Formats: sequence, C-alpha cells, structure tokens
Amino acid sequence: MSDETSTIDEKPDATTGSAAEKPKTDAAEAKPVDPVDDLVTTHHTLKIGRRRLRYTATTGRVVLREEEHKDGTFGGHKARAELSMTSYVLDDADARTRPVTFAFNGGPGSSSVWLHLGLLGPRRVVSGDVGALQPPPYDLVDNPESLLAVSDLVFIDPMSTGYSRAVEGGKPGDYHGYQKDIESVGELIRLWTSRNGRWMSPKFVAGESYGTLRGAALAEHLQSRYGMYLNGLVLISSVLDLSSVDFENQRNDRAHALYLPTYAAVAHFHGKHGRRSLRSVLDEAEAYAARDYPWVLSRGHRLTKAQRAEAVSTLARLSGLTEDYVDRADLRIEHWRYFTELLRDERLSVGRLDARFTGPAAAAIAENMDADPSHDAIAGPYAAAWNHYVRDELGYVSDLHYEQISRLVHPWSFKDFEGRPIDVSPKLERAMRQNPHLKVHIAYGYYDGATPHFAAEDVVAHLQLPADRLANVEHAYYEAGHMMYVHEPSRVQQSKDLAEFVVRSSGRDT
Repeated sequence: MSDETSTIDEKPDATTGSAAEKPKTDAAEAKPVDPVDDLVTTHHTLKIGRRRLRYTATTGRVVLREEEHKDGTFGGHKARAELSMTSYVLDDADARTRPVTFAFNGGPGSSSVWLHLGLLGPRRVVSGDVGALQPPPYDLVDNPESLLAVSDLVFIDPMSTGYSRAVEGGKPGDYHGYQKDIESVGELIRLWTSRNGRWMSPKFVAGESYGTLRGAALAEHLQSRYGMYLNGLVLISSVLDLSSVDFENQRNDRAHALYLPTYAAVAHFHGKHGRRSLRSVLDEAEAYAARDYPWVLSRGHRLTKAQRAEAVSTLARLSGLTEDYVDRADLRIEHWRYFTELLRDERLSVGRLDARFTGPAAAAIAENMDADPSHDAIAGPYAAAWNHYVRDELGYVSDLHYEQISRLVHPWSFKDFEGRPIDVSPKLERAMRQNPHLKVHIAYGYYDGATPHFAAEDVVAHLQLPADRLANVEHAYYEAGHMMYVHEPSRVQQSKDLAEFVVRSSGRDT
C-alpha cells in the first residue's frame, strides 16, 4: 500500500444524491441538474526493486457530451453519459517521453477490473490458482510487475459496466452496441488525452477478449476520427472475427476445426495424453486442424465408412472424448458441450474461461454445465478487492453497484454488421496501413476456451497486409487460460513481455 495518501474531492459525491443535498425548488421549476465530472485524486508510492515510483491516482466518472444538431441547427454540447475510469500518472515524468496505455476488458458487459487488479495496475488481487484458491476475504498487495513502471495507465469501464451510466433521463441502450461503444470509449480517450496534455505522448490501447474486437476497431477510429495515431495495440485473448468461434449462427464448420487444438491442450492438462509433452500434442492437433479436419468436415455424407472411422478415432484421441461421443456428435464438437463432457465420468465440469479449473457438475446428465467453474473461482476475489480498494485506498465513495460483469448491456447490437460476419480485421488492416509505426502484441492462453489461440492465429494469418506491416505483429503464448495472469508464472512473464513491448514500440527512451 502507498506510504503517502492524500485525498482531494474535486466535487461532492454526485452518485448518491441524498435529498438533503439537492436544492429546494418547486416541482414546476425543477430542472435536471447538468452533471459534472465526479473525480477523486490520491497520491501513492510503489516500490519496484530499488526504485520508488511516486504516482497520482484519479478515479471516478467523466461526463461525455455530444454535439446536438437538429434541422440544421446546433443545439449545444449535451451531456449524455458518465463513464467511470481510473488513471495512474507517474509524478514528475516528462509527458513527451512517458507512454500512456488505455485499457479495458470485454464481454460485452465487462468492467476493466480484471486487467486493472489482475495484471497491469499498481495493486493486484491475491486470488490463488487451481488447487490453491484463497478463502474469503482474500487480499490485495502491491504489484511490482505493474506496467506503471514504463507507462501511465488509464482503465476504462464502458457504458453500464463499473460505475458507468447514462445521464439521468438518458438511454443507456443507445450505447449497448458495437459502434456507439467504440465512439464513447474513444471520446473518453480523447478527453483524457486533451485535458492531461498527452497528445505528444506515446499511446497504447490494450483490450482483452471482446476488448480486442473493440481495441482493433478503436485504433482505426482514433486515427481516422481524431488523427490520434497509436504506437501500439495489445490484444489479450484475441477475437477479431466472431465467425471464427461461431458454432451456431452461421452453421459453418470453421469453429469446429479451430477449436480442436484447444481441446487437445485441455485434454493434455487433464491427463488424457499420457506422458506426451504439451508441445507434441499441440503440433499434432494444429496440423490436423489446419488440413485434414476441414476436409473431413467439408465432405459431409460423402465420407467413406473408413474415412469417417479414422476421423472419429483421431478426434477422440486428440480431444480426450470417447469415440462414441464424437461419432454421435457427427465429428463436430461444440465447446460448451465439450467442457461438460470431458470429465463427466468424474462428475466434474471444466472451465471455459480457463480449462485448468474444474468444479462439481450440477447434474451428471446435463448437456451443458450450469456455470463456469473458472469464473466462479475468480469473481469473488476481484469483487472484494475492488470494493475495498476504490473506497479505502482511492478514496472514491458511491452507493452505485460496481457492475463487474453487467447483464444490462444485452441484447448487444451488431446492426453495423447486418447480413455479414462480425469481423473487425478490416479495421485493423486499415489502421496498420494508415500508420506504419503501429505495433501489435497478441497474447494467447493455451487453456482458453472462450477465445482459442488457433482461431485467433487464423484471423491474423488472413490479414490483407504487406509483409512489412505484418512484421509489426508479435505473438506471446502462455500455459494458462483466458485471463492468463491468474496463473502466477504466466502473470510474471506476461508483465515482462508487455513492458518490453511498450518500451520497444514507444519510439523514445522511456
């Protein structure tokens, strides 16, 4: 914890709104109060080896406004939303050379608490790991591996996540969709950059899961809309093309093939491959998924009896399932069913976000598990850590519920992709063609059942870019899951990998 903390309330807490604080007016005269930023600033120190980093933390909600135009008339700059964020800025640093990284998670509907307290921030939650989970009330400790060592940090909670809400009388549903989500997050980044004098700083965007789809599109949006060119884009557990992981909506076979290496890795972790190394299992599964498996699926009923029998045997061996199950599944293994089936004989479900985790199945005959045991394992520690941290250390008090994972954003609108796959790889291509200095770092977890590594690799392999731009993409792999930083060796290595990426991509000595 910091050895120096002073809190400055820039305005009284506007989120609780007690009656005693409101001006007394007649009902006929009452007008909605125009919201203002609700931010609190504190000062802290983080020890990293022999270094002592003194930094300023700012947390709370920032008002987003939109220019209103109607019938050719400018109607003003109207408040529409209040987005929650937390920033960490190193004291007495040169803004011209000091990078800044804007980070968020995905969902849609996830707050930024995971990257904030799991990997990047100056404080991190201690949740434990597979087989050694911490009991409540958990713990919060300094994070000497924090990216703050090389970059200032801004964590953003999109609409209806965290403390982010529409203004009173506003419509949050307007923001629950692809395009408005990008525009609102982009506007917050523009505001923060302008108000903090950081236009000449090296800038990075880091997203996880759906946050990678948001991040890739956001890179193009920031550059095209504002002329804000980035130095780097970090994609953690990447999914840029949703058709690569789509088992149902388009009824294509692509996802079945691209998931196979993940199934093989999971089967290896749970002892289904004997003494073979993970690498040898992945090599075989990736080779089969790249060539033979797509051909097998494309043949349909044209497969001979011998060809089908060979495919059933291979898929069962690689995935760890029985030949009977693979045959009844018509060679097509859907992921929710896989995580329910793999350890059914032990009456255990396997985690989707992180398949290293298991939990007791609610029903041994269920087609799909009732809950993801990997999410169950981490939801409590992160909630406890954040709700303590934001009040007791960052000094921000609100009676609003911090929406860690919000269901309020659904249904999520993809109307911009009507009649075509939800794929932002063209946005990434445009951003990289537009900006020859844009570097991309992609992080993969082998036990990630939500955004499988082979699917993400396949999307990158099909980017329509010249060789010199493709050379700007780098890859990092971890023997962990979707939130690979839950696994301590992966967290330490990933922190190092990201710091090196930021330093290399900043174009200046940080």
